[in-house]
Amino acid sequence: MTEPAPLRHFARVTDVALAVVTAVMFVAVALATGAHTPWRGPIPLALLLGALLLVRRRWPMTVLLLSIGGIFVYHLGGAEYPAGWIWPAAAAYFTAATTPRVRWVAAIGLAQLVYSAVDFRWALDSNPARYVLHVAGEGLLLVLLIAAGLAYAAAMRWRARLRETDRRARAAEERLRVSHEVHDIVAHTLALVGVQLNVAADTLHEDPAAAAAALSLAKEVRNRAMADLRSLIAVLRDSPGDTAPHLDPASLGRLVADARDAGLDVTLDEHGDRAAVPALPAIAVYRVVQESLANTIKHAGASKAEVTIGYGPRSITVEITDDGRGGTGGTGGIGSTGGIVEGHGMTGMRERVSALGGALTAGPTPAGFAVRADIPVAGSTA
Repeated sequence: MTEPAPLRHFARVTDVALAVVTAVMFVAVALATGAHTPWRGPIPLALLLGALLLVRRRWPMTVLLLSIGGIFVYHLGGAEYPAGWIWPAAAAYFTAATTPRVRWVAAIGLAQLVYSAVDFRWALDSNPARYVLHVAGEGLLLVLLIAAGLAYAAAMRWRARLRETDRRARAAEERLRVSHEVHDIVAHTLALVGVQLNVAADTLHEDPAAAAAALSLAKEVRNRAMADLRSLIAVLRDSPGDTAPHLDPASLGRLVADARDAGLDVTLDEHGDRAAVPALPAIAVYRVVQESLANTIKHAGASKAEVTIGYGPRSITVEITDDGRGGTGGTGGIGSTGGIVEGHGMTGMRERVSALGGALTAGPTPAGFAVRADIPVAGSTA
């Protein structure tokens, strides 16, 4: 996955700064330890080590091997040099240790450490403590560099897993959102079209005109559903993060009119300022009403339904009641044992309302069945 431009810029600046620090420090240590002709050895090696660090992210193992090779050539050439074999290639060791070839890095470092101990053996006779301190210090530095590289690589893998988990969670949330929208459109359409097709089948021979009218209504509902699906697909293409349709003020009226055309006597009672409701709560209100009326038509066997919506400054209250018996499956209703059977539709309504911080209840009443949703308005504490 390509890194964002600011991160790439920061990485380039870091590499340049690290190259400069490495080169300057190497020359400074060489001069401090007695190098009198820096252009004959320390400065060329410092420039090589610094230049290699500019490509350390792309070719980490190559940079490490070339850095060690330069240090060996420098030492074997008999030039003046600062004490130490590991630290001039510290940045190269760290970078290589972040790769999957960390075992090779450890083996290379161990070989260099052994050679350093052998090369510095002359100090055993004159100053054993200095020899032990030198070898132990180089070994400890090597261990710290490899450990730091491993820790950095583990942290990067952990961050990558977090990003992947977050990406999958967003994708799952988006799939759930799309499934809710598609289910609401399709379930509502099938319920209304099914009623009209039944009317057409029953009246085809006795009243052809009524059958034709029912088929015309079914076709109209179907066309609107296709338009809604096309709109949803267009939104997915243009803005995948916003799958909710944009509803106009007449949308609730069309829902009620469709239900009436299906033979259900529906009354709509609205209180408050609907125009002041934000988009997401308004869509939730629409979908709750749509799914509830579809359930009533398909499962309840009701003749009447009442839709009451109260638009308050802090919350919206939606209540849909009918005089039916509920249903036996489908998207939600009352089972044969009297318990509520929740399907995709009822679950989708509950999840949609809960996502906005609200609550939805559904269940039988003495007169039939009722669905109630309390939806907070964005920015309120209701």
